[in-house]
Amino acid sequence: MFLRVALPTPLRRLFDYLPPLDESAESISKLKAGCRIAVAFGPRPMVGILIEVAHISEIAKDKLRPALNILDREPIIPVASLDLFKWAADYYHHSLGDVLQNALPAWLRQVDRQDIDSQAGLQITATGRDTDPSSLKSAKKQAALLSLLQHSDQPLTETDIIQHGFARNIINGLLEKQLIQSVRLPLAYSHSVVFGEPLKLNQEQQLALDTISKGAHCTLLAGITGSGKTEVYLQAIESSIKQGKQALVLVPEIGLTPQTLQRFEARFGPCVKLIHSACSDGERLATWLAAKDGAASIIIGTRSAIFTPLAKPGIIIVDEEHDASFKQQDGFRYSARDLAVVRAAQESIPVVLGSATPSLESLANVKAGRYQIAKLNQRAGNANPPVMRTIDLRHQKLNNGFSPESLFALRRCLDKGQQALVFINRRGYAPVLMCHDCGWYAQCQHCEARMTTHLRPAHLHCHHCDNQQRLPNSCPSCRSRQMVLIGQGTERSEEALQAEFPHVDVLRIDRDTTSRKTAMSEMLDQIQQGKPCIMVGTQMLAKGHHFPKLGLVLILDADGGLFSADFRGPEKMAQLLIQVAGRAGREDLAGEVLIQSHQPDHPQLQLLLQRGYFHFASELLQLRQVQQLPPATAMAMVRVSANKQDSPEAFLEEVILKADQLNQTGIKLMGPLPAPMPKRAGKFRAQLHIQANNKSILKNFLNVFVGLLETTKGKDQLHWSLDVDPIDMF
Repeated sequence: MFLRVALPTPLRRLFDYLPPLDESAESISKLKAGCRIAVAFGPRPMVGILIEVAHISEIAKDKLRPALNILDREPIIPVASLDLFKWAADYYHHSLGDVLQNALPAWLRQVDRQDIDSQAGLQITATGRDTDPSSLKSAKKQAALLSLLQHSDQPLTETDIIQHGFARNIINGLLEKQLIQSVRLPLAYSHSVVFGEPLKLNQEQQLALDTISKGAHCTLLAGITGSGKTEVYLQAIESSIKQGKQALVLVPEIGLTPQTLQRFEARFGPCVKLIHSACSDGERLATWLAAKDGAASIIIGTRSAIFTPLAKPGIIIVDEEHDASFKQQDGFRYSARDLAVVRAAQESIPVVLGSATPSLESLANVKAGRYQIAKLNQRAGNANPPVMRTIDLRHQKLNNGFSPESLFALRRCLDKGQQALVFINRRGYAPVLMCHDCGWYAQCQHCEARMTTHLRPAHLHCHHCDNQQRLPNSCPSCRSRQMVLIGQGTERSEEALQAEFPHVDVLRIDRDTTSRKTAMSEMLDQIQQGKPCIMVGTQMLAKGHHFPKLGLVLILDADGGLFSADFRGPEKMAQLLIQVAGRAGREDLAGEVLIQSHQPDHPQLQLLLQRGYFHFASELLQLRQVQQLPPATAMAMVRVSANKQDSPEAFLEEVILKADQLNQTGIKLMGPLPAPMPKRAGKFRAQLHIQANNKSILKNFLNVFVGLLETTKGKDQLHWSLDVDPIDMF
């Protein structure tokens, strides 16, 4: 007997091993696909996944090595999950072993970390039960944690407590006071479900819930911002849980998970688990096993959570389904949204794709009859959609990027006791540092890109390759000290607003200010208190947040997407504008959205503002059909990078010559093309675009074409990657 194993290597094949020397034939015959096997691959040990126990091998027995150890006697990966991973490896033309590597928590991928059987937990002590949390006057966070544990009828895992935003020092403070105590809990620790009181649905919400409940395979829940999509999710999930099943909820950003967790725990109690890249290895493992064993009823996570196994799958929700964050942009380039649809079909459960600005791909699937659609056209409660209008920046004198009309609107909003949001999708202080005397500008040494100036701390930063340099005191070219900062970033906007409104809190929310684990949740807590403030941020603020006191949204620059080199630029621009605008005017506030632009009369911008997103998207779909671009056609992209400038194009030219001998009916090859950024991180780059009449034709072509890529020899450390269904041309 031979063990056929998938290993985490780029090679798109399986590897045969002999059974370990101390294993009997009977024990090997009982092994099933999905078990972990420790093997030696070259000089190092590696964890692979058993795909089958075979009786024939193409490799001579005397050339095969015995496996090192059988790590699982029962499959760690269920059959349903294995079927999904095989489909993904086949569709994206990726190594199955690499796909499985993405699916397993890091702890389960390590040969020497197999002895995990419990996790840390906390419970209230008798002293803690009798202590009034209000007595901890100087330690509000400790008081909040004490209250949380007092109201829990079960111990909570440390993972649960950290997910609630309590840092380690808060836990240690209560342990020292002997108000709580540590306990050991099973990894797949189960919490009871508490069903909170649901809100009353309006007619549109009820129709949407009925559509989902009828067992439709895929429902596109297209609801305007503030229309109550989350309440529909909650009631659909409640129905599933009451049938003894589990729910998987995907969100695009880690920043959304604390707010989403609060909404879900308020309804279902502590049975909700989080899984995303900011969780520790132990936290991810505990949640993964709790989901696999059925102990976790609801799992909320980002892109990679789609690989989480469910013992009793009931429903999958993909919130903000249009968001580009659901597409992995390196390595295994999968779409979590698309895999959610495939997984739901394989497991015969409903999947809901929710968005106020659905992707053109989802709208095309509705048009083709593959998805059902449920629309929510009215805001929940008495809220009205915000009023949107443009501010013409031409011939205006700007104050650090702000027009006089914009500053007046901000002041008026704050005087009403409301909050304001300023959106600019560029972090840092300024995108360009230039010498006023000679015209030199700071450029990344490794990319064809300008370096962004950051002032806190002061440095130059390339946002493409992460190269960082000291901020120069004088021009490196002419030694002049006349250095000027050109353009606007979140730091500069924050500084300008703080100077203009010195008595108001200005909260900057971008990747720089939210890198600390609890930073995002702490700022969101401050905003939810409702005091007048100004939020300044990037697209992190555009997704899914509910700000009841937000009266004004100011978009500093709407022009970038109108002139993008990417054919998806207008679609992304429209989605971003509508999503950001939708944060305003929630509940009983009359919201206002101001869009600064040097092109206020641009036809696409006016179409969006006057006719709305769905009419705009319909026009774009027709245009894509004429241009024969996705979703009207299928697309894949080959990206090549190398140390030498001519190597990528030479490699692609050789591949194209070989491809000319293949059957290319329904296939169009475009390239070699220079990448939009021809040099990045010290590598020269080129692209090949592959278009097909449909996905079936593309898949059949790529089955052969990938073999050409693998057998064409490149020089000078050349690297290529294949991206099926790319979402950007970068």
